[in-house]
Amino acid sequence: MNFGRLLTAMVTPFTDLLEVDYEKVDLLVDHLIEQGNDSIVVAGTTGESPNLTKDEKIKLFQTVVARANGKVKVIAGTGSNNTKESIALSKEAEQIGVDGIMLVVPYYNKPSQEGLYNHFKTIAESVSLPVMLYNVPGRTAINMQADTVVKLSKIDNIVCIKEASGNLSQISNIICNTDSDFKLYSGDDANTLPILSVGGYGVVSVAGHIVGNEIKTMINEYLAGNVTLSASLHHKLMPIFEGMFITSNPVPVKAALKIKYLDVGSVRPPLVFANNDEIEKLKAIL
Repeated sequence: MNFGRLLTAMVTPFTDLLEVDYEKVDLLVDHLIEQGNDSIVVAGTTGESPNLTKDEKIKLFQTVVARANGKVKVIAGTGSNNTKESIALSKEAEQIGVDGIMLVVPYYNKPSQEGLYNHFKTIAESVSLPVMLYNVPGRTAINMQADTVVKLSKIDNIVCIKEASGNLSQISNIICNTDSDFKLYSGDDANTLPILSVGGYGVVSVAGHIVGNEIKTMINEYLAGNVTLSASLHHKLMPIFEGMFITSNPVPVKAALKIKYLDVGSVRPPLVFANNDEIEKLKAIL
């Protein structure tokens, strides 16, 4: 399974009462397709997955699969820190017809590297879907080491990783020691070009909501050998990449969408929406 070069981790639209707004989900899927995305990740960190119920996630998967209608691939965020529940949700997602699943490193319970291997192996073997691993130590309090990723890459349906450690040495080691068909994606927009330069494949983006076509152009120019132009585009986009993290994700990107494209509502507690100062900063950046 090739998920493409530009994937965006979709925000979850909410109504004024903070219920999932499935009509806005449809509009957002259309928008992400227009922004040049190859795949959409549903119910990931940017989708506020810890604040979504299982039933909401299932309906989101159904809604996005139906609206995408094969125009982009759909990757369901089914990972958690509970192996048994992750298996159950992954099986539900497979029945719905998603194209793949994304499994985050378990948070809070801090498993060993052996525990991580067994967790991902068990979930992957419970489905036939392609699996994207997701390493984000800043949120999970644990780093999945390169050796563990390499070992997991030998499992047939574990096909790629979203790497958000920011550690280029670790990233390089993963790329060097996995087969050529195992793909590494940047989990941070600002690191997309540096990761491409050491053999990475693409990005699972937040800014792809706002500047997806521009990110796609940056990637394509790099792949075409136009490194100087690609670097220039990277520099131009950096203020937006950084602006999407002036406060907790997905607060800035939801505010930016409201300013520029589509009002997708607020965020669920314990998150709070962007304050006036943050909104003014985002307007200036955009």
